[in-house]
Order: sequence, then C-alpha cells, then structure tokens
Amino acid sequence: MAELQQLRVQETVDSMVKSLERENIQKMQSLMFPCSTSCCEDSQASMQQVHQCIQRSHVPLALVTSKFEKFQDCQAWCTIHYAGSKELQVKRQLDCRVTECIDDHVHLIPTVTKKKEALLSIG
Repeated sequence: MAELQQLRVQETVDSMVKSLERENIQKMQSLMFPCSTSCCEDSQASMQQVHQCIQRSHVPLALVTSKFEKFQDCQAWCTIHYAGSKELQVKRQLDCRVTECIDDHVHLIPTVTKKKEALLSIG
C-alpha cells in the first residue's frame, strides 16, 4: 500500500515538474545562460568576479530546485517515519498513516506549484 502511495505522489509531482519545466523553467534558463555567457565575456573581470556573476545568474533556478528537493524530502519522510515492523496490524497502520501523510502532501501540490510559478516569474 505504501508503494502505491509513493507512486501516486511521484506521478503527481512529475506532472507538476513537467508543467513548470515547460511553462517557466525553460524561459528562466533562456535568460540564465546568456547572462552567464556575458559574465564570461567581460574581459575586465577577474576569475572570482566572473564566477560570482555566473552564480548570481543561477540563483533563481537554484532556489526553485532547492524548494523541489525540500518538498520531495518531506514526501520521503512520510514513508520513513511510518516504516518499521512487518506485522499485519502494524502494516495496516503504516498503510493508513502513509496514505494520510501522502494525501496531505498531494493536497499541497497546487499551492507549491503556484509558489514555484511565482518564484519563476520573478526570475
């Protein structure tokens, strides 16, 4: 049962990521890479300045990636937190609790999507 819940969440998250990738992240990357290129083309900049400039270009995408990782860590916690004994009663409790936990996180996906879109539109 827990495996089915994980699959359900993974499919929902994959859908969200594909949507954000298509609608926002690719646009962000199309701005980020030319910015990085211009950093490298500055012949007056030191290596450290070029490196810092490139890092600044990547900050918005890194922020979004970090948020995705935190969200996925929370989902993984659902299964790890309730994992343990394989006894029938405990397994039933595990399945129920994992389902509840996953349901809670699945319900957060639209809100997370909106927040990611807002972050991406800023960048």
